[in-house]
Amino acid sequence: MGNIAKRHKLILEHLKQDGYVKVQELSEKLGVSEVTIRKDLKQLESKKMLYRSHGSASTLSSIISDKHIDVKEKMFTEEKTRIAKAANKLLEPNDKIIIASGTTLFSFANEINTTDNLTVITSSVKVSLALCYNPNIEIIQLGGIMRKNSVSVIGHYAENILESLSCNKLFLGVDGIDLDYGLTTSNMSEARINQQMIDAAQEIIILTDSSKFGKRGFCKICDFHKIHHIITDSNAPAHLIDMIREKEIEVTLV
Repeated sequence: MGNIAKRHKLILEHLKQDGYVKVQELSEKLGVSEVTIRKDLKQLESKKMLYRSHGSASTLSSIISDKHIDVKEKMFTEEKTRIAKAANKLLEPNDKIIIASGTTLFSFANEINTTDNLTVITSSVKVSLALCYNPNIEIIQLGGIMRKNSVSVIGHYAENILESLSCNKLFLGVDGIDLDYGLTTSNMSEARINQQMIDAAQEIIILTDSSKFGKRGFCKICDFHKIHHIITDSNAPAHLIDMIREKEIEVTLV
């Protein structure tokens, strides 16, 4: 298909329908080389009509807005439960872990029913409430400014506590996973406390449903080299999972 305008129109139609497009698939559908498709995507990105990533592109609407936790809790509930069960299997006796805020992390907390000693540091009030009735779990609730959208705390008081801690594992949620840009969230203060959590933990485990792949939140948390393990559902884009594994990051699909 030699007509550039026609190619661009079809690319944007596929993008609108699926939310993302792959270079290889577009090349086959439109009957042109992958080099040509990459040039097309570069031109469309320069016009701010899409975002490019490794081997694919996603819509501009892939920038995540900050939704209230009550809204998020009703989304991808089955996937979050499967992710939570898989994360629960990673806990070991006498672990000292950090659990960040978010609905997938709240699902994880609800799955924890350990008879072993466990110390949990968390910014999430809902996580603390879910765990506080287990006599084997010691909870350190971070303090600070209440962020109402996530029912969690942010600010320098919480960050100062994290600076003095060293933990085995961090279980962290994200709003976006972009192969070029990294891991993101929708709130600047949330990103900052997430960064402090990463510095305080030896192993970084991301719990996220598949809808977050190929998208960006407003604020960057970290690059991929900071994380060790991602647990997500089986609907995650296979080509992105393959590229993440190529970065020597463990990925568990549930």
